[in-house]
Amino acid sequence: MAGGPAASGGGIGANAPKNKFAGILMTAFAAFGGILFGYDTGVISGVKEMKDWLRTFGHVDTSAATGFNISTSTESLVVSILSAGTFFGALLGAPTADYLGRKWGIVAACLVFSIGVAMQTAATAIPLFVVGRVFAGLGVGLVSCLIPMYQSECSPKWIRGAVVSLYQWAITIGLLLAAVVNNATQNRDNHSSYQIPIAIQFVWALILASGMTYLPESPRWLIKRGRDADAAAALSRLTSLPPNDPIVEAELDDIRANLEAERALGESSYLDCFRSSNNKLALRTLTGIFIQAWQQLTGINFIFYYGTTFFQRSGINNPFLITIATNVVNVFMTLPGMWGVERFGRRSLLLVGAAGMCICEFIVAIVGVTVSVNNLAGQQVLIAFVCIYIAFFASTWGPIAWVVTGEIFPLQVRAKAMSLSVASNWLWNFGIGYATPFLVNVEPGSAGLEAKVFFIWGSTCFCCIIFTYFCVPETKGLSLEQIDVLYTHTLPWKAGPYRAKLIAEDIHPSDAAALDRVTDDKHSDEKV
Repeated sequence: MAGGPAASGGGIGANAPKNKFAGILMTAFAAFGGILFGYDTGVISGVKEMKDWLRTFGHVDTSAATGFNISTSTESLVVSILSAGTFFGALLGAPTADYLGRKWGIVAACLVFSIGVAMQTAATAIPLFVVGRVFAGLGVGLVSCLIPMYQSECSPKWIRGAVVSLYQWAITIGLLLAAVVNNATQNRDNHSSYQIPIAIQFVWALILASGMTYLPESPRWLIKRGRDADAAAALSRLTSLPPNDPIVEAELDDIRANLEAERALGESSYLDCFRSSNNKLALRTLTGIFIQAWQQLTGINFIFYYGTTFFQRSGINNPFLITIATNVVNVFMTLPGMWGVERFGRRSLLLVGAAGMCICEFIVAIVGVTVSVNNLAGQQVLIAFVCIYIAFFASTWGPIAWVVTGEIFPLQVRAKAMSLSVASNWLWNFGIGYATPFLVNVEPGSAGLEAKVFFIWGSTCFCCIIFTYFCVPETKGLSLEQIDVLYTHTLPWKAGPYRAKLIAEDIHPSDAAALDRVTDDKHSDEKV
């Protein structure tokens, strides 16, 4: 997968007229893959609290509200094992995209995901259910690597960030759909209570796989495979221009030139991603790995994996409805983030989002440990600040972590660095999903933190502020080659003036004299 998640040059259609929206609509549809991730994440939160699921997979517990329960270790395994599958799925994304292509790789991922859904639906014992979760995870992991790759290679430069952000929006929609379906089936006193929410995932996989068969393959991948005529036809569809149009031919020439430059660099190993170099390869790889890790460490998946349980134990009467409310906030507050990523930039929104989440989570923690679960006003404050916290995440760290990861890697290691970054997301997702019940639950062998766990999430959000300030430069308005130049000549926390000059003078990496001039001006400014 030498091309990586984002085509060099800023994506297909960078030179096409801005009123040509065909490519945008096509790549926007690909974001539907986020629903597979979001729905599967959200559905398990409610399913594991349903009476018939507990009766089928758990044990009798007269002290529990449903009369049945599962052990903390089983709960951890069921929730987190999906992320173990996604970790390996993300790593498999590179060879899958290279051999099958971006488009057919996504279709294959849907097939793997469907096998996992079938196992979970048919399961009557924990082992088969867990294996089903692993297969579903493999599919989701593949999709999480292939979708941003396809979007970045096929979307116009001027709206690349917003298009990639659609993937995160689809994740939030999937979470909301899961909450709605769980609420509708929770009171059924038979297997259909949990089988219906799980089996609906067949529909999402079918929609994505069917739709992708009608979309064009990535022109970059086609050219790499020597299929120039097919690449021209695909680019023609993405730009709504004839295959022999000068704009299409110029784009194809750029792709060929970039591909030849990439091949001249030779194959790079995973070790090269961490090599010290003038363009800061190690810093960029670690930035991608850690921005995905910090996204998980904001604590957001605590709400969507264990939100129903948390609200229930906080004394809230209808935790399923509250879960729907938090998912509605998540969906609609992602929209300002999709707009803001091209209006205000990546770095500034990450800083604001981390600060907002930090404050909200400390307030939730303080309210949770000082106010009785029977106090109605305390419950309302807790719900309100959880929703505000979700709003900050949805409009900043949710979509922008994916955008940054798709932009910051240089050509020669982009594929491997992207797979490492996405795998990091799933590794931390697994760790948090597995550890949280032991942190939160009140039973022997568990820490019993309950609401105090938000002190941990608040502290990690404070770390997100420090990380963003020192490690994430502003990349809005730059082509992917210009981002490489930015890293070569400056540091993330000092990159603002250099970035402004690159944009103001429209400097391209091929213009050596202009680059030298901008670099000399930068050094002069620093001396002054």
